[in-house]
Amino acid sequence: MQIAILAFDGVPMFHLSVPQVVFGEVARQGLADWRTDLVAERAGSIRTAEGHSIGGVLGPRAFEDADVVVVPSWFEDGREVGPVLRDLLARAHARGATVAGLCLGAIAVADAGLLTGRRAVTHWQAVDLLALRHPDVQIDSSVLYVDHGDVLTSAGTASALDACLHLVRTRLGAAVANDVARRLVVAPHRDGGQAQFIERPLPAGPADDPVAAVLDWALQHLDEPLGVERLAAAAHMSRRTFVRTFRRSTGTTPASWVRSRRLDEARRLLESTDLPIEQVAAAVGFGNAVTLRQGFAAAFDTTPSSYRRRFDARTGRPPG
Repeated sequence: MQIAILAFDGVPMFHLSVPQVVFGEVARQGLADWRTDLVAERAGSIRTAEGHSIGGVLGPRAFEDADVVVVPSWFEDGREVGPVLRDLLARAHARGATVAGLCLGAIAVADAGLLTGRRAVTHWQAVDLLALRHPDVQIDSSVLYVDHGDVLTSAGTASALDACLHLVRTRLGAAVANDVARRLVVAPHRDGGQAQFIERPLPAGPADDPVAAVLDWALQHLDEPLGVERLAAAAHMSRRTFVRTFRRSTGTTPASWVRSRRLDEARRLLESTDLPIEQVAAAVGFGNAVTLRQGFAAAFDTTPSSYRRRFDARTGRPPG
């Protein structure tokens, strides 16, 4: 897969590096034949926001061969995208490339007309600007990323990691995404629906916080009932205190977190075992195949059987 990452004078190095690191790790681990290129409106070199010069940047022709085009950020003043870049993004999308606007890059994607009538997210500081310029775009400032399949946008800064890992997961499966996340030592499953702004990140070790300890414990008991009352009891908190603390720490609700982890484990089992769907459902706590299918349809727009056919890691074929 060819991935073109837009580079421009003034781009922050962190934003430029995130898609290179995540997608490059896929190739470095030999998980799939993915290639990332830095591409600009003119071939040559660019100067980052930090003042560093980066050479070997490809010209706009590289957009024509890209399967994925990433706009990793945009100018902090939110300036409008020029006609050349607008046309490049629109043409890439029209021929079937996935276009991702990470952080402020969502502004450029919107300016290219790819978000009209659609839901999107950007850095919380740019939400008002984007809403004012594009009232036809449904801005959701509460989430980490929004994926329409052909167009993806993500929230501020570190959310780009989540969005890039999400792209790996949708193309290559949960096991591959988890391998990449493990190598990069980042969380493999911060969901797109989590809050963009989390008041307090989870501590490094479960000894530091009862919520972190409960997360670890719950992952070992996914096949059991995990209602809020049981989770609160495991954390030695009242229900009300636990729910409030859980949301403050993770940006989501206990029920949503448990459902997502069950779906993650279901994907892993579908990729790596030949367990019948009914047994997979029981093993991850969905109880029956019908509930598992409903969860898959809502979260991934597919069925467990279709997912298994696409991502079966035992076939000897490159997944995806």
